[in-house]
Amino acid sequence: MRSKEYKNVTLPRLNNLKPNIESTALKLMEEAGELAQLIGKYRGLNGEECKMEESIVMDKIAEELLDVAQVAVSMMYVLEENYNISIEEKLNQHIQKLIRKGYLK
Repeated sequence: MRSKEYKNVTLPRLNNLKPNIESTALKLMEEAGELAQLIGKYRGLNGEECKMEESIVMDKIAEELLDVAQVAVSMMYVLEENYNISIEEKLNQHIQKLIRKGYLK
């Protein structure tokens, strides 16, 4: 079997919140919007010239991306704990879908 490259990111289950599907979905959209806004601002899509150095912008993009990932992980916990969804099983199905679509060999 060929070796596959994976980016492993381990994020915690937040234990000071009581998320549900709706609150988590809204938070996910909020965080994704912040990421898109940052990228758009950097690319000048808002009509303003970006005066930040690329390295600073990319660092901020990484921070926003991790916010998005944290909320996505939180939603996975909600699905597992409240709806009996196996994220491990869904992950395996997702990887098979990527293979079928030709995104992975």
